[in-house]
Amino acid sequence: MSGGYDDRDGKIWMDGQLVEWRDAKVHILSHALHYASSVFEGERCYGGTIFKSRQHSERLKRSANLIDFEVPYTVDQIEEAKQAVLKANGLTDAYVRAIAWRGAGPDMGVASARNPVRMAVAAWEWGAYYGDAKTKGAKLDLSKWKRPSPETIPSEAKAAGLYMICTMSKHAAEAKGCSDAMMLDYRGYVAEATGANIFFVKDGEVHTPKADCFLNGITRQTVLELLREKGIPVHERHIMPEELEGFQQCWLTGTAAEVTPVGQIGDYRFEVGAMALDVAETYERLVRS
Repeated sequence: MSGGYDDRDGKIWMDGQLVEWRDAKVHILSHALHYASSVFEGERCYGGTIFKSRQHSERLKRSANLIDFEVPYTVDQIEEAKQAVLKANGLTDAYVRAIAWRGAGPDMGVASARNPVRMAVAAWEWGAYYGDAKTKGAKLDLSKWKRPSPETIPSEAKAAGLYMICTMSKHAAEAKGCSDAMMLDYRGYVAEATGANIFFVKDGEVHTPKADCFLNGITRQTVLELLREKGIPVHERHIMPEELEGFQQCWLTGTAAEVTPVGQIGDYRFEVGAMALDVAETYERLVRS
């Protein structure tokens, strides 16, 4: 596929039916556009099967509840919508985006309880999120923005509004020639990248930030399971940024990122080493099994 995401051939599932890609539009006074009242999922389909599809559908509904609305479709209906989109577009290997939002209605202030909740599912072919970083290692900037306290946001929700500082951080990183940025949390601990969780290796053991103020990604959980199955010691804990100097390897995890080794974060450098590559290969086999 080429061109802007609003100008492509294909079908998008929208509010219960398939519509032409170019006709999948919303009104300018949709509440979500003004107040970020939307939640979404990013999923990957491998060989015709969406990896952990049902978990993503369940999380979509849970995220909506966390920001105070109900997705008007069951998990089974969401699953059917995703399959309909893949079939209609002839896709077997694709990225799938499900999104639910408060639409236009009688409310146009902060409150929007009377506005309808809408939902859409789209899918498209999407290659490696970080280009050739899977072999060379991604280069990350250090973001000036921090992940906020869970007392200020519903950090367990995959909600659109929570990504504003991620977009800002990624833009700043790209301006410096980096692929992404690593963010600290409100306490100064290492948190995550802008759209992916992060892991480190030291002396054969894995260290990863405790997911207590950012999204505990489905890919993150999968990789933790893989590591434990391999008998590799894993420490989920608070990590100070100065500890990066002592880590030998690093990688990112996420649906889009999959498992991507990191070669540099700011002035800290890491080896694209055997463990990072092995985890990436094991994950690749798992999602295609």
